Amino acid sequence: MTTDAAAPWLIVGLGNPGPEYAGNRHNVGFMVADLLAERISGRFKRAGKAQAQVVEGRTGPPGPAGRRVILAKPTSFMNLSGGPVNALREFYKVPVAQVVAIHDELDIDYGTLRLKLGGGDNGHNGLKSMTKAFGPDYHRVRFGIGRPPGRMQVADYVLRDFSSAERKELDYFVDRAADAVECLVLDGLERAQGTYNS
Repeated sequence: MTTDAAAPWLIVGLGNPGPEYAGNRHNVGFMVADLLAERISGRFKRAGKAQAQVVEGRTGPPGPAGRRVILAKPTSFMNLSGGPVNALREFYKVPVAQVVAIHDELDIDYGTLRLKLGGGDNGHNGLKSMTKAFGPDYHRVRFGIGRPPGRMQVADYVLRDFSSAERKELDYFVDRAADAVECLVLDGLERAQGTYNS
C-alpha cells in the first residue's frame, strides 16, 4: 500500500463521550489517543463544526522523517463515529488508507494487539459507522478486551470499567498500543504487525 507523504495521518480513538464512560472497556481507543496526544505535547480541542476533539502535531524524529498526524476523538456516541471522522478526513484531505481506528476487540485476549488494513467490523458499532461513511479500507489497531464472562451480555461488558486485575496492566498495554500506532505511521503496516501483533 502506498501512502501520500504530503497528507497527514488521521488517528482516531473510538469511545463514548462523557466522564461516566471514561474507564469503560469500550473507551480504550480514547485512552490510547490521550497518551499519543501527551507524547506530542498536544491538548485536545473542539474541531470546528465536526463532532470531535482534535490535536494536530508531528510524530517521529524532527524533520522530514517525522509525520504529520491529526489525533481525533469523536464526541458523538460510538455508533455515530463515521460522520465526524469523515468530516475530519475531508477537511484535512486524508486518504482513507491513512486513517487509523484504535478500538476495543472482543475476539482477542485482553491486552493483545492486532493491526490490520481493511476487513469487516466484527459487530463493532464504531467500525460499522466508519465503514458506512467511507468504506472499509482504513487501518485498525485492535486492542483485545476478551469475551464477557459467563452469560454477561456483550453490551454490558464493553460498557463496564476494566476490572481491578486488568487495571494493573492497563497502562502498560495502552503504552504498547500507542507505540504500535507510531510504528504503523512511521514504518508501515508490515513492520508494525511484525513487532506488535502477538
